[in-house]
Amino acid sequence: MFDSDLIGLDSLLTDDERQLQTDVRSFVDSAIRPNIAGWYEKAVFPLEIVPEMAKLGLLGMHLTGYGCAGRTAVEYGLAAAELEAGDSGLRTFVSVQGSLAMSAIYKHGSEAHKQEWLPQMAAGEAIGCFGLTEPTAGSDPSAMTTFARRDGNDWILNGSKRWIGLASVAQVAIIWAQTDEGVRGFVVPTGTAGFKATPIEPKLSMRASIQCDVELNNVRLPADAILPDAKGLRAPFECLNEARYGIIWGAMGAARDAWQSALDYSKDRLQFDKPLAGYQLTQAKLVNMALEINKGFLLALHLGRLKDAGQLAPHQISVGKLNNCREAIEIARECRTILGGNGVTLDYSPLRHANNLESVRTYEGTDEVHTLILGQKITGIPAFR
Repeated sequence: MFDSDLIGLDSLLTDDERQLQTDVRSFVDSAIRPNIAGWYEKAVFPLEIVPEMAKLGLLGMHLTGYGCAGRTAVEYGLAAAELEAGDSGLRTFVSVQGSLAMSAIYKHGSEAHKQEWLPQMAAGEAIGCFGLTEPTAGSDPSAMTTFARRDGNDWILNGSKRWIGLASVAQVAIIWAQTDEGVRGFVVPTGTAGFKATPIEPKLSMRASIQCDVELNNVRLPADAILPDAKGLRAPFECLNEARYGIIWGAMGAARDAWQSALDYSKDRLQFDKPLAGYQLTQAKLVNMALEINKGFLLALHLGRLKDAGQLAPHQISVGKLNNCREAIEIARECRTILGGNGVTLDYSPLRHANNLESVRTYEGTDEVHTLILGQKITGIPAFR
């Protein structure tokens, strides 16, 4: 049980769920915590830990078959929380690999696509990326200008993508493009002529992660590169909802870690001859943040149980993503205040988490987009335009 668990959240988990949580937490404690400050400062994504994640069954863990672990939604969420307690960038890797790239192939690909790519990706032998966002098409992907045209039996792709996680180290990209038949998805080996990925640098957030600009210059693909079951924007949105679900848990993992760091510091740091933790203002901060962490995890668990029962509605994912990201970033910032000046160094996690959460809050739907999704649910009136 964590110090922040005021209501016995662990009692709501099964033995298998607790064991997975423990296993991922141990991995984070041994492989990530001792190194994350250095990775973040140097803006390095540690490719060497990918095989270790694969051994834990974390890559495409919610998928069944093809070497995937077949874990439940709640188990995936618990893993996301533990990974993001280490760093958002490391949870993002698992999300891009499993919830986006692998899910796209699993949900919409041909059997040949699945057989070729999913076992490699589950084993960490191949890395995937997911190309939807463009320089001028973020919250409105229908405005994408990347276009795929037919040339005999082949497809020719031209366009650009931005903020594409892992693209410069990926072996396969799922690229979404306009066609004469509407939006379609394509499986693009990144070694294909005309595919170029350039890491976006420098960044103030997600520094231990990779995001890229992608250029597609007359990328020629065979006819069978198309995802046969992906037609229209509903297909990429289904993948995005998988990733958004993981964020609901992950954001609370970051908040919990920031809170624990602030609590530990406040117990040791003496001011006016007693620990910071002994002052009423500090205790009020710790209590208020702990309440939000407990509520956030309860929300995540409820949504996870709904997902496992096949009853999770898209607007409910927006409830979780909007609330938990919003609360997590406020918690991380408040934790920094307890650390005082020391909180701006990489010796402590809260400001690193806060910086990362600026990205988490933005990708997979901004606060504004999820607010409008919920506004439409409540009023029945779309207000996106």
